Amino acid sequence: MDLPINSTPHIHPHAFAVSARERAELLRQTPGIVWFTGLSAAGKSTIASAVDVVLHRNGKHSFLLDGDTLRTGLCRDLGFSNEHRHENIRRVSEVSRLMADAGLLVLVCSISPFAADRQLARAIAGPHRFIEVHVHVPVAVAERRDPKGLYKLARQGAIKDFTGIDSPYEEPTTPDIRINTTQCSVADAVALIARRLGRT
Repeated sequence: MDLPINSTPHIHPHAFAVSARERAELLRQTPGIVWFTGLSAAGKSTIASAVDVVLHRNGKHSFLLDGDTLRTGLCRDLGFSNEHRHENIRRVSEVSRLMADAGLLVLVCSISPFAADRQLARAIAGPHRFIEVHVHVPVAVAERRDPKGLYKLARQGAIKDFTGIDSPYEEPTTPDIRINTTQCSVADAVALIARRLGRT
């Protein structure tokens, strides 16, 4: 992680014999990345999981990348400093891009609190196949939900740099979709996202 991005100029990307377009045509779908951002307990994973089920039932090839799951494997060496958060998003973005290149509809659940990192994710994915979904909830509501007890631990000082408590969340100003989970049901959120995917 300490190496500069272009530290290996002698490495050249492989030119694939099968193009991303050909892979998408085989799966008969338009690949893309739906990036769910929002506070912990906003409802990102709940909505994304429901979208995944609907896509699967409709014969679409999708995969859900959940932030917590990724931090137990791909990103297990990362903490929650700003630098590590940036690297976390970069890794997830690169994996998402590869999966979209394979023809999949990729659903990413990541707090991704910083606007610059979300912009990076969009740039890596390719703006034409990236949908940013801001799953909004007031901090007070997220704290009342607190299904994992994380807000309580953060308030007690047991967790440092917790987004919404002692680390900021930069709300998207112009997300592709904004869902307020205090007003919008999971079913309505899924329908909204499904309609958007139908136009991509």
